[in-house]
Amino acid sequence: MLSLGEAFYGFFSPLGLLGWLMCTFLLFYIDAIVFPTLPELFVVLFYMAGHGTLPDWELWALFVAVIALAEIGGLTTLYLVVSRVRVPPRVASVADRYRRFLLCTDERMILLNRVAPFLPFTGAFVAIFGWSYRRSLFYLVLGGTLKYGLILAASSYFLNYLEKGVAADITLIMVAIILVLSFIASVYRKRRADREGCEGQPSSPL
Repeated sequence: MLSLGEAFYGFFSPLGLLGWLMCTFLLFYIDAIVFPTLPELFVVLFYMAGHGTLPDWELWALFVAVIALAEIGGLTTLYLVVSRVRVPPRVASVADRYRRFLLCTDERMILLNRVAPFLPFTGAFVAIFGWSYRRSLFYLVLGGTLKYGLILAASSYFLNYLEKGVAADITLIMVAIILVLSFIASVYRKRRADREGCEGQPSSPL
C-alpha cells in the first residue's frame, strides 16, 4: 500500500498539481475496487505538496471533487461488473450473512462505513442486494465530502498558521489517529458480529 502510493507520487510529481491530483484519483479509485491504499494518508501528503499553488478554498474544492469522482468511479465500476455477472449462490449467501451483522442493512451503511471501515467492495454490495444506486452514491459522496473535506480543511489551517514542518507533523499525527480509531472501531464491530453469530447458532447436542 505504501509502496504503491510512493510509486504514484514519484511518477506523477513532475507534473506538479495535476500529477498530485492524478495520484489522488488513482489511489481512491483502486481503494474502492481492489484493495486498501491508505488514501487518508496520501491525500494529505498530496494536498500539502500542492498547498500554495492555488487559493486555499480552490485547492480544497479541487481535491474534494477529485476524491468524489474517484469514489463514484470505483463504486460504479464494481456495481456494473457484478450486475452483469451471475453471482454464485454460495457467494451471495456469505455476503448476506455478512450484511446481517452490519449496523445498517441498507445504503446508510455506506455513510457509517466512513467511521468504521467495515464494508469492502461497496459497489458489489450495492449490486448484490439491490440497493438504490443513486442513494448509494448520495451517501458515498456525502460521507467522503465530510470526512476528507474536514481532514483537508484541518491540514490547510495547520499549514497557514504553523511552520510548514510542524504543520506537516501535526497533520500526519491527526491522520494516524483517525486511521487507528477507524481500525479499532472496525475490530470492535467485527468481534461483536462474531459473538452475535456464535450466539445465534444452535448449540450442538452432546
